[in-house]
Amino acid sequence: MSDPILFPVPTSVETSRLLLRHFRLEDAPALHEALVESIGELRKHLWFLPWVAEEQTLQSAEIRCRKAEANFLLRTDLPYLAFEKATGRLVASIGLHRIEWDLPKTEVGYWVRSTETGKGFASEGVNALTAWALNELGAKRVELVADEKNIGSRAVAERCGFQLEGVLHNVMRAPDGELRNSCIYAKLTSQA
Repeated sequence: MSDPILFPVPTSVETSRLLLRHFRLEDAPALHEALVESIGELRKHLWFLPWVAEEQTLQSAEIRCRKAEANFLLRTDLPYLAFEKATGRLVASIGLHRIEWDLPKTEVGYWVRSTETGKGFASEGVNALTAWALNELGAKRVELVADEKNIGSRAVAERCGFQLEGVLHNVMRAPDGELRNSCIYAKLTSQA
């Protein structure tokens, strides 16, 4: 593939209920509000992400927006914020991460605002970005990795048609010191 920076990645993707849009600095207040509301759940399942561990301030949300926008432009990470079209409310963040452009393959990741879980927003966004990755990006593989104890995230993987390929045992240590397992799901071009 030629330089990934030249690859045409949409700055927004629409589904029936969602507008997925790349991060912008002006999203920081909405992002901060959603993170403050959801940080307890995020720390339960995504404690290993540096931005989850840090103190949630408006300034940290601004930094996250700037970094996400820069990474998007450089094509090193393709994160989107998911807004409910009917209300304009930030309900989730869904993105394509760890892209290997030469293969190509990627990993889809997401989190949903605590008050918006159980409404199908994660599945809707994951399906949209996975379809784009398989059909437009030409990915041969889209992975979805979840902590074995994250039942909600694993249910999203299964609803979206990802196949469980295996469980990696003792690959992470939780903040309480417990060793944790990761479930590796994948969707291949032939399954699209």
